[in-house]
Amino acid sequence: MTISVVIPVKDDGEELARCLEALRRQSRRPDEIIVVDNRSSDDSAEVAAGAGATVTKCREPGIPAASSHGYDLATGDLILRLDADCVPPRSWVEEAAAAFARRPDVSAFLGDARFCDGPQSLRAPLSVIYLGAYIAATAPALGHLPLFGSNLAMRREAWQSVRSATHRQDTQIHDDLDLAFHIGAGHRIGFLRGTPMGISMRPFRSKRAFAQRVYRGFRTVAVHWPHDFPPLRWGRLALGRRLMSLRTRSQATE
Repeated sequence: MTISVVIPVKDDGEELARCLEALRRQSRRPDEIIVVDNRSSDDSAEVAAGAGATVTKCREPGIPAASSHGYDLATGDLILRLDADCVPPRSWVEEAAAAFARRPDVSAFLGDARFCDGPQSLRAPLSVIYLGAYIAATAPALGHLPLFGSNLAMRREAWQSVRSATHRQDTQIHDDLDLAFHIGAGHRIGFLRGTPMGISMRPFRSKRAFAQRVYRGFRTVAVHWPHDFPPLRWGRLALGRRLMSLRTRSQATE
């Protein structure tokens, strides 16, 4: 399977350089790295080009637009996504490819994470709280696992099946949660068990930034109502899984 890595960036040149260096050291190198420059005013685009990444510009503001633009351009069988301030472990790409090979029934994976900056004593407990709270808060609305933009992997065919339905032009949408609503409606999302992604403690540095993340999460859930109001969505998902199970059994007996 060929692999594309997508990195949306805006004014994060220094962090992006660190991220791209970690990708260069991967045990299984991706086939392409696409850096989506979302109207940066710093040297992010130059940093990406200097590291050999494919640089594309997205003039539409916001992470949803930038991420979607990168996914559209990806040519790999698998699309891996992380943020510019992430530090992927050396085995990240290899572990993602192996997970998809083991689970042909899974179309997307939510990956684990750990904080790689901030007070040393707080990194481990805050990592568990942060990702755990995100899953606990969103899974009931989705009826399944969410996706996490700092460590996300999906089959390109899954993206192509939902790309026209995502809210890519809404700057106040939580893009990976929105993607989970659409992919999870017809595909299975799994948890990528492997070395955690190194992420920044930025969400805890500013009350305003953290509040904005929370607001976007609630808003993303709300824009999918009433069609995806939990009892209605749960019923559709249960019916879909039941039909899939019956189809699989039928094929096994043929």
